[in-house]
Amino acid sequence: MQRGTADGTGDGADWQRARELFGRARRITALTGAGVSTASGIPDFRGPNGVWTKNPAAQRLTDIDTYLADPQVREEAWRSRAEHSAWHAEPNAAHRAFVDLDRSGRLGALLTQNIDELHQRAGLDRDRVLELHGTIYRTVCLDCGATGPMSAALERVAAGEPDPPCRSCGGILKSATVSFGQSLDPDVLRSAQRATLNCDLFVAAGTSLTVYPAAGFVELAVKAGAALVICNAEPTPYDDVASAVLREPLVEVLPELVAAPLVDSPNPLRTWGDPSTWG
Repeated sequence: MQRGTADGTGDGADWQRARELFGRARRITALTGAGVSTASGIPDFRGPNGVWTKNPAAQRLTDIDTYLADPQVREEAWRSRAEHSAWHAEPNAAHRAFVDLDRSGRLGALLTQNIDELHQRAGLDRDRVLELHGTIYRTVCLDCGATGPMSAALERVAAGEPDPPCRSCGGILKSATVSFGQSLDPDVLRSAQRATLNCDLFVAAGTSLTVYPAAGFVELAVKAGAALVICNAEPTPYDDVASAVLREPLVEVLPELVAAPLVDSPNPLRTWGDPSTWG
């Protein structure tokens, strides 16, 4: 299929470079964002039809200090969780492309900013997925740390508890997602850093690359010598350091890239994550 025509979705040279890089790569680390799930009916945040673009006030639901201080914000957050599109969404071709990549034996890890678990539901091994921003499928108590299934909390909301407290200690419950003002799980961060240093190709798909520390993995990968392919509808701050930038729909681009013909190499794979390169 011809790619990179005059419609502004990228040039043919970028498309050809991206296919060649996928064909040569033997260990790929991917970073995915909200754009991977938009075709499944889950809106992104900052795009033209994003949740925050249409309703800037919705951002306050993701601020931890506001959430802790304002019961009305928590009640609104629970209503938003009950109506979240993740409960009815199905994996799309972009999610399935990463499953195919894993089955080819070349996916080292998939780092995702998404909380919808669609990568796992598509069939990707849960051990391969690093959820940088957590999951909406679980709850956590902000006082005692107790966790539980989101479904149980939403049943309580439907039964008339607008802000259900922790059953263990009476503390404040929220989804097991990372809000603004909260730190990412250090174990997940360390695993993501190792995966970033231990690849020859880093792919950023469906992410604006403006939220840190997730976006910082792109810079780390490039500094470590990995090639970078960015697949995103809008420009990102890292386009200038990418080997190829593709703007076309992820449900079309990712399956085609994963299916690129493989190129054998007689040389061993050497990355910064390989101790033999540290001398």
